[in-house]
Amino acid sequence: MPGLRSGAAWLASATPEAIDAFLEGLSDEALLALPWLFEFWALPHQLPPQGAWRSWVIMGGRGAGKTRAGAEWVRAQVEGARPEDAGRASRVALLGETIDQVREVMIFGDSGILACSPPDRRPKWEATRKRLVWPNGAVAQVFSAHEPESLRGPQFDAAWADELAKWKRGQEAWDMLQFALRLGEHPQQVVTTTPKNVEVLKAILKNPSTVLTHAPTEANRAYLAKSFLEEMRARYVGQRLGRQELQGELVEDLHGALWPQALLETASVAAAPKLDRIVVAVDPPVTGGAKADACGIVVAGVSMQGPPQEWRAYVLEDASVEGASPQQWAHAAVAAVERHGADRLVAEVNQGGDLVERVVRQVDAMVPFRAVRASRGKAARAEPVAALYEQGRVKHLPGLGALEAEMGQMTVTGFQGRGSPDRVDALVWALTALMIEPARVGAAPRVRGL
Repeated sequence: MPGLRSGAAWLASATPEAIDAFLEGLSDEALLALPWLFEFWALPHQLPPQGAWRSWVIMGGRGAGKTRAGAEWVRAQVEGARPEDAGRASRVALLGETIDQVREVMIFGDSGILACSPPDRRPKWEATRKRLVWPNGAVAQVFSAHEPESLRGPQFDAAWADELAKWKRGQEAWDMLQFALRLGEHPQQVVTTTPKNVEVLKAILKNPSTVLTHAPTEANRAYLAKSFLEEMRARYVGQRLGRQELQGELVEDLHGALWPQALLETASVAAAPKLDRIVVAVDPPVTGGAKADACGIVVAGVSMQGPPQEWRAYVLEDASVEGASPQQWAHAAVAAVERHGADRLVAEVNQGGDLVERVVRQVDAMVPFRAVRASRGKAARAEPVAALYEQGRVKHLPGLGALEAEMGQMTVTGFQGRGSPDRVDALVWALTALMIEPARVGAAPRVRGL
């Protein structure tokens, strides 16, 4: 007969006869309650560890069940034995990157608080006050990590912080939450996050009052599409991004990394200003087909306000394609030119020679094309571009996760990842054309519209 903390494992291995016997032995009330008993169904990493901890960090891959664990932990804190009985906590902070993400993921999401709550205990959402109110009077207030100062004043006996590793003002928001978590005999908080190499997360994990549970995406495979898992395995297993996003590992900076994670964090912006010049850079693979290296395609632009040392570059899109034939990557590159109104398509021709330009012109005979040829190694070409980042002169728009993961594996001694750094190569060619070469020749390239 299963206990609450082993029910799911027992069901997975029990015979149909044993399951029937178990269900027949339950009263009608117990059968009705069974779907809402999370301890019965939970995976091991979704259950809080024993002990007098202050922070419980649930660190896992995408889809590992972190949100459900956070929502169920909040339920366990606020609910009493009966719907109107008091629970262990009555004032809860729900903290996410933005108010919208708290509402759409932590509260109204498929694994959020409302979806997890039985009908007689379901809290009411008060939109104007941005809070949940339970039948027993417990209240959960919503906060955005973008506004740490909003945590001044309120006080709590429990808190749930979601996707902390991606908060832009993570340390400030976390500090303000700690000052507010001061009610009750033993206030506690749960952190649900896919890990990133950020200082605030590393500091929390080192704290003696922190406990950690961890799981890869695969741990929750029963609730994920088989095609999703197969695609993720094929594309990312063995890569730095796969270790972080699928295995849920905290991947720290490599020794001699040209682009440490902290540097990439400071490069993030929501949008680009009006740009004076845009290029699409292409690093073609040696061969085509499903097993070929990716074709790196990166779009970047530059704002030429002031002298060259004050110019700012913006990486707009990673349009790279994998397993593509020459015709397919050429179509993708030309499409990026058209999508962004780029002034030029820059392509490395070390491997393909004149064939690269011929393939591109078969797609668009009039595309402004420039061939570039590498005379130095990848790390040597990348170092001047990395220096631009150190000077704060390059910014990244959202959606560049795969590119940034590859950048994190480029070191002064070369690329430490699997295969070739095709995205990084394309990035280097784009920023070299926009920022490095104009500085070398001492003259600005043609500005858009002139």
